[in-house]
Amino acid sequence: MDSAKTRVYGYRWVVLGAFMMVNLAIQLLWISYAPVTGQAAALYGVTDLKIGMFSMLFMLAFIPLSIPVSWAIDTLGFRITVGAGSALMGAFGVMRGLAGDSYGMAFAATVGLAAAQPFLLNAWTKVPALWFPPTERATAVGLVTLANLVGTALGMVLTPALAERLPIPTIQLYYGAFSAACAAVFILAAREKPATPPSDDAGQARSLMLDGLKHAFTVPSFRRYLVLSFVGLGIFNGVTTWIEAIVRPRGFGPSEAGALGAAMLVAGVVGAVILPAWSDKTGRRKPFIGLGLALAIPGLAGIALAQSFALLCASAAALGFFLTSVMPTGMQYASEVTRPTPEGTSNGLIQLFGQASVAFVYLMEALRGDDGSFTLALVAACALLAVSALVSVSLKEPSPLAASADPARIEVDESIKMD
Repeated sequence: MDSAKTRVYGYRWVVLGAFMMVNLAIQLLWISYAPVTGQAAALYGVTDLKIGMFSMLFMLAFIPLSIPVSWAIDTLGFRITVGAGSALMGAFGVMRGLAGDSYGMAFAATVGLAAAQPFLLNAWTKVPALWFPPTERATAVGLVTLANLVGTALGMVLTPALAERLPIPTIQLYYGAFSAACAAVFILAAREKPATPPSDDAGQARSLMLDGLKHAFTVPSFRRYLVLSFVGLGIFNGVTTWIEAIVRPRGFGPSEAGALGAAMLVAGVVGAVILPAWSDKTGRRKPFIGLGLALAIPGLAGIALAQSFALLCASAAALGFFLTSVMPTGMQYASEVTRPTPEGTSNGLIQLFGQASVAFVYLMEALRGDDGSFTLALVAACALLAVSALVSVSLKEPSPLAASADPARIEVDESIKMD
């Protein structure tokens, strides 16, 4: 392919858009109980912890499923694998809405939804690798991250607002119908890859999955980033899962909790678009990972200690902007630093370690004070972020991809039609 031009298709945005929609939907389903924890506990006649399990199940399911799903993405292709996960999401989303006030049925449906999530999250870097040139890949992963954050934000804001007028099972049924529609769009619109690859490295065969796994773990920077993703995603998942319970002891209810979560996630959307795009422009990953972790600390400290709602919102926005921007940049970093490990494999390992941080969610609840306060857990999380920022200094910048990204050799076709 040395003398041939590569080609970039406008249809890449259709594929990415359909992929973003199913990722948005699964996050909406994941977080939809968190801002109404107290109301849901009263509906089902259970404790706050059992409602928290609806969120924790998604993380627990990742542990056994992440590696097999990554194998499927790299072997069978992302279209088949993500399509199967999307179908599961739509079916179990509707089923949870039909569960009524039965905690057991809602729990069983959530198990199905949790099983669907790895099929979607583990393809975050695979889709950009097949459809986008190297200079757009962190941006594309950032847009998928944006979709996830929007889904989480919608769950945070819409659920308490709808719960003032509708029963929780009805809200879940609406969310399930929406997820089924998103699944249908993906299945109809997605294509595995373009007729001509967007860059030389997109057309190269990657190592078999087992060899790729072995290679990934020989890369010191990748091993260190696994630890960073464990801490970062653990803190993000912990704060979003317990957001209503975190602010309840300070006199705030579900509506304020939803607004607080929305502030964090809207700022996260902005960060997930701006900072990865800046990373693409500069061709560097390491500084954006370290600064994101370090600058998230004041925001998390504010959530732990602030008493006024305005200061809580400002703190949540700071945490969201910087912490969530690390995710897309870090995932692209992992796929670059572990070459020739397949993208689905490196992405799956990152997601696996991040979702294994369900331990954070449980420990945060275990460290609650007698008054229900999460202050001790959040202060400890600040310390972990500080250590993580220091560890990021030892990461190695991946090799530049200038040869693959040479604009003189890339033919651009921005129409959304395929050959």
